Amino acid sequence: MEYFMQLATAFAGSLGFAMLFHVRREKLLLASLGGLLAWTVYLLMGVFSDQDVVRYFVASVVLTVYAEIMARVVKCPATLFLVTAAVPLIPGGSLYHTMEFFMESELMEFSHQALNTVLLAVAIAVGMLFPTSIFQIIRRVQGK
Repeated sequence: MEYFMQLATAFAGSLGFAMLFHVRREKLLLASLGGLLAWTVYLLMGVFSDQDVVRYFVASVVLTVYAEIMARVVKCPATLFLVTAAVPLIPGGSLYHTMEFFMESELMEFSHQALNTVLLAVAIAVGMLFPTSIFQIIRRVQGK
């Protein structure tokens, strides 16, 4: 039941941001499904790894591939799917705890949590950069 709730909120969060960004009605479902897919991959990766950085990286890679494919299917920028579907992956809880430790002057916990937050952000960024670069190389090769 807990996983179902997490998946439902991932879908709802992506849907909310898609609506906030004025995504057209016919693309709302596809953008929201990307968030659901990203969080599903994150949860499934828990079977293979207990490292959050690895789970975030793989979820970002899958999400970016999904966004690139959907962009070609519906003929619109991949950013539309990538930004709205990445919402569930934002490490808000980790950032909150980082700031909490800082405000309480618990510097050892702060430094540990800050490093973890930065690593999660880097994992997401690199996970998005890797497939995007491959898709751009393929487009250039096909163009020549």
